[in-house]
Amino acid sequence: MRSDLLIRDGAIVRLGRVRRIPGRRDIDVRGCFVLPGLVMAHVHLGQTLLRGAADDLPLLEWLRQRIWPLEAAHDAATLRASARLGLAELLRGGATTLLDFGTVHDYDVVFDACVAAGVRVVGGKALMDRGNRVPTALREDTASALREAERLDRTWSEHPSGRVHYAYLPRFLLSCSERLVRGAVQRATESGALLHTHAAEHAAERGAVRRALGASDVTLLRRWGFRGPRASIAHGVQLTASEMRQLGRDGTGVVHCPSANLKLGSGLADVAAMRSAGICVALGPDGAPCNNVLDPWTELRHAGLVAAARSGPGRLPARDVLALATRDGARLLGLDAAVGSLEPGKRADVVVVESERLHAVPGLDPLGTLVYSTRASDVRHVLIDGKFVVEHGTLTTLDESTVIADALRQARRLRLRAGV
Repeated sequence: MRSDLLIRDGAIVRLGRVRRIPGRRDIDVRGCFVLPGLVMAHVHLGQTLLRGAADDLPLLEWLRQRIWPLEAAHDAATLRASARLGLAELLRGGATTLLDFGTVHDYDVVFDACVAAGVRVVGGKALMDRGNRVPTALREDTASALREAERLDRTWSEHPSGRVHYAYLPRFLLSCSERLVRGAVQRATESGALLHTHAAEHAAERGAVRRALGASDVTLLRRWGFRGPRASIAHGVQLTASEMRQLGRDGTGVVHCPSANLKLGSGLADVAAMRSAGICVALGPDGAPCNNVLDPWTELRHAGLVAAARSGPGRLPARDVLALATRDGARLLGLDAAVGSLEPGKRADVVVVESERLHAVPGLDPLGTLVYSTRASDVRHVLIDGKFVVEHGTLTTLDESTVIADALRQARRLRLRAGV
């Protein structure tokens, strides 16, 4: 559809033919796709500096040998550099809304970085109070962990930008006690915050949970109150048909992370079956050390390819794949009244993508072109609340060369401190 888009005071006012008004800024995007800002509903900004440090390992070894020791070595400076590097890559690729799964400490600096970058973020600190080989710096007293999460919720959820929202984030059941999970559920219920965790990701992880706790992670999470429309799990690769039906009845969402699942050998998530069971499914890149890129278009392409391999071509058509990163992602995060589609009254979170590229023309099917052919380098403009965060392919809220230089410097400090 060829159309105009009128934006005023950070909101979409009208779609269709718009009369030119003297003094108003007009942006010519002929030959481009214009679509809602992309929603990446599971990222780890604090892991961006860990890119390349944990390749070729299965999930539990990946965590215990590399990720946890490196996360434990973060200080505020390295965490800020990591967040800024991840934000620059995500914004440049057209992501305007994120759910960030933080590390245990210093999460204020991540929210600070998100506000400065202008992104719309749901985020919070990781909650961890137990676990085999969890470093001391990541294992907190249960009451202290919940108290700090409450403080972050109170401090940031009323941010004047309106773009910051809190989530309570038990990491996964091998690192969380029942008391911690129930405490997170209670506090999220009281404040209206979201709940998010990792579950049903890898066969070895599921087996370890059963051996340690006597039941599956999904069963225990539901038993402890972690369920409902404000709750979601990342991955869900190992979900059974019965568990899918349970999640669908509960209204609990799932965030699909196809690149990370492929790299860690977790398996092929059956997204078509999840959607058929009534589950709201969103999309995310996970973290840089298990991907290794934070490119929304890579996730869209991989989501389509994995669905075809898992369930057959056409079971998850390109239109539905794109919905994972727009409408359905916004719904899973409880933000669909504000973002996720281009409609009058919604916030002006908009991505403009160049269509006339060697790898994209002739573009006979626009939706297929967006899902299977588009690259982050094709993004021309990105707006959040009607303000440019990327203009003509250049970041406006972050300086790319400064972000890279700081990331290189802080990554060296982090590796030396971790001894990894």
